[in-house]
Amino acid sequence: MRIKNLELWAAFGTMIVLGAGYGIWSSQNGLPKSSGLAGHLIGVVGFLLMLMTEILYSVRKSSPNARWGKLQHWLAFHVYTGLVGPFLVLLHTAWRFNGIAGILTLLMVIIVLSGFVGRFFYTQIPRDEDGQLLPDELVPEQQEQQIRGAARTAKARRLLAVWHAFHVPFGVVMFTIAFIHIGAALYYATLVR
Repeated sequence: MRIKNLELWAAFGTMIVLGAGYGIWSSQNGLPKSSGLAGHLIGVVGFLLMLMTEILYSVRKSSPNARWGKLQHWLAFHVYTGLVGPFLVLLHTAWRFNGIAGILTLLMVIIVLSGFVGRFFYTQIPRDEDGQLLPDELVPEQQEQQIRGAARTAKARRLLAVWHAFHVPFGVVMFTIAFIHIGAALYYATLVR
């Protein structure tokens, strides 16, 4: 039996364990500085998870006939890494939100919250086992129920399209600013010192 919303439970469990480890470390050594080795390591791992969130799921989604696993498993991976990665990046900030890093953190939080909204819309659209849209065929003895279901599905599809038009550009802006932040951090950490 598959646990419902397993990816959410796994992500929250991972974040609790990581948060506890971060708390223990911080109580003994103080908050890891964003520019220190531990802070950089946390930020790099979080950013790599966020890149995986975006790139791997997008590639799999655009290849419907690929045999790299079911789309629903890739969506679960997208949700898991889309929560754990930003959580690590949040820990990387050492709870300081100044300048470009503050803007980046705000965008990241908006995108994560937007992801919950998109996931809700996504679950309202009937799909097969692999996550592909089901056809809107009507069975005569269930027409009235299916007409109402089709109207609900059409509304969910429209809302998902509007959400997608918001979520993706915000992600592009966030990753652009993230690369600028990383470039600046590398420049100031290596060339200016």
